[in-house]
Amino acid sequence: MFLKQLEYLIAVIEEDHFGRAAARCNVKQPSLSNGIKQLELELGVTLFKRGRGQRLYGITEEGQRVAHWAHMILANFNAMRDTISEMQGNLHGRIRIGAMPSMSPVLPIILQRIRKAYPGVSVDVRFAGNDELKVGLDKYSINCAITYMDHQKEMPWCNALPIFEETWSLLVPDSFEYENVSEISWEDAAKLPLALLRPSMYERQLVDNTFQQAGCEVTPKIESESILHLMFQTQYTELCTIIPSHFTRMPGLHTGTKAILLKDPVVKKSVGVFWVKTETIMPITKIAAEVGRSLAENNELQNFLYRPNSA
Repeated sequence: MFLKQLEYLIAVIEEDHFGRAAARCNVKQPSLSNGIKQLELELGVTLFKRGRGQRLYGITEEGQRVAHWAHMILANFNAMRDTISEMQGNLHGRIRIGAMPSMSPVLPIILQRIRKAYPGVSVDVRFAGNDELKVGLDKYSINCAITYMDHQKEMPWCNALPIFEETWSLLVPDSFEYENVSEISWEDAAKLPLALLRPSMYERQLVDNTFQQAGCEVTPKIESESILHLMFQTQYTELCTIIPSHFTRMPGLHTGTKAILLKDPVVKKSVGVFWVKTETIMPITKIAAEVGRSLAENNELQNFLYRPNSA
């Protein structure tokens, strides 16, 4: 058995196609197919459900179990390689960070700290919902995740370190009617024409729950999976939207818009870095933990994102 065979297995599962998996692994499809067949022969099991012409119809139960082990074996091999380079004072490799979409303005601060401390390490950022982040951590396809600390109970197999506390603002057109308004209640915000995230997104569910706490329900005029798109709606139309208040600092408000703090209640959500618990923390994963810890000390990240006049 070779590590390449395990990489082929994971690629086929994730791409759900032998041809795309071969392209991803930079090999010809016959080479990849032969590698998979050899792995099946060595293990004595069928890993994939195939039809005519080797058409792929899914993964077998045995294949799922082998894939679980393959993720761990590959992750530990990479960790061993990183440990050796760390011992030689030349840590290099790739750290894969998963994050919820609202972290887009925050990540440049975190990544800059990583790049300065570890110039030999490259960074791969993937934005995803919390369910996908959990799967990514479980399958070792990401080294760490940045998401709400609310999810800590759902992931007892992960370490979690809070790095800042998020609040929310209502983004409105910068017009005369909001000229002297710096705060607005959720109840009053519910009366305005709104553009919100899709109901399937966790952030939207938090927004809906807060409106319900305020005794009101909303029916948005527009729904989208992109916060930036919703901000453009406010910039060019009469619609208002709800954004994490740190969007007012990075990347900054769009021209012609204004952020108003939402109150009654003022929502505060703790955001943290998550990584899988292991007996010995992997060198690449340790980077995220160290940087997160340094940013959490003395509320450095909190003070940068939410210092006065940032909302």
